[in-house]
Amino acid sequence: MPAIVILFAGMARSYKFCVLLGAYRSGKLTPMPDYKPGHAALRKGRVSVSNGIYMVTSTTIERTRVFENFYAACAAARCFEDNSVLGEAAMLAWVLMPDHAHWLIELSEHDVLSAVVNRIKSASARHANRVLQRKGALWSAAYHDHALRTEDDFADTARYMVANPLRAGLVKSFGDYPFWNAIWL
Repeated sequence: MPAIVILFAGMARSYKFCVLLGAYRSGKLTPMPDYKPGHAALRKGRVSVSNGIYMVTSTTIERTRVFENFYAACAAARCFEDNSVLGEAAMLAWVLMPDHAHWLIELSEHDVLSAVVNRIKSASARHANRVLQRKGALWSAAYHDHALRTEDDFADTARYMVANPLRAGLVKSFGDYPFWNAIWL
């Protein structure tokens, strides 16, 4: 319990804190473990809510444009919808850019976001590395996540994600970009 109080210091009398505390006590809220001291700001206050939907962004190490290689991108993208990688989580939308990826992930009752993201990054790196005939880390250790709260947020976020190649000038129409998918489209 003290971990929640520390994470949400200053919110002890707020409605949001009471809801989070209730979720924690019922087992529906799992504090996310800290892994390494770097990127502490990304992990501060991070929690994983059962059945929550998150937009996650992860970059390649040093923003290397690994996925400009079509075959490496194909290998990585196949992992984003692989049930053996996702476990009980569901991939609602994703886009793979040359140097980063966005994933819209719905957790199950038993999932922890960090575990799902780690499985996706590990599997996609393993498959892309095999194509590129290289070894070692491909994704940066840190990632950014944002919890979505309403159904309007889901569709808007998915549209934002799949339009990313358009905004980056990679294609003239989002339908021309091969490395994306969304359950709504």
